[in-house]
Amino acid sequence: MESLSHDPTDDCRVGHVWTTLARASCEASRPQAGLRGPLRDARWVSKQRTSAGLVPYRFRDGRLEVLIAHMGGPFWAAKDEGAWSIVKGECDAGEDAYAAARREFAEETGKPPPDGEPLELGEVRQRGGKRVVAWAIQGDLDAERIVSNTFTREWPPRSGEMREFPEIDRAQWLDCATARRKLVSAQVAFVDALELRLGERPA
Repeated sequence: MESLSHDPTDDCRVGHVWTTLARASCEASRPQAGLRGPLRDARWVSKQRTSAGLVPYRFRDGRLEVLIAHMGGPFWAAKDEGAWSIVKGECDAGEDAYAAARREFAEETGKPPPDGEPLELGEVRQRGGKRVVAWAIQGDLDAERIVSNTFTREWPPRSGEMREFPEIDRAQWLDCATARRKLVSAQVAFVDALELRLGERPA
């Protein structure tokens, strides 16, 4: 189980984003050596410091919307832009990455993940070296009714007082332009990849 708030520098700064996410997928169905992005089967990635997540999507009035979550905890409480994330968590040792993404979604929202055919969105790497892989699934849920699991940390710092915070304090359906503004920078590539997969964005 990964705390979204355990290390703010992992999620708020980008070390490297794999630019191959800008290429359309479907050119190959098997992983290729050295290839990152939608063409690489994300389940083959190294599990060392790897997180996996889901990006539910839907169409409302002809507009593509994605579900993302505001990170919980005191560091993010007063922040908005750059303080949202896909719902994700760390893969357990030997765990299939897609299975991990579905497990984490259920744990952090209190809702079962949508059923349906997943769309692979590829992989990004964040500042601390952590890799994040993601899938999109079409579906719908009431974002106002999520019930997140929690984590414990000392707060205020050096106070000796341990407090409990939600992993995510709210979730919201957003159009892609708004989601790009709110997401931590590395994860914007997932929105780009989804639009490419759905033909909503020119390659």
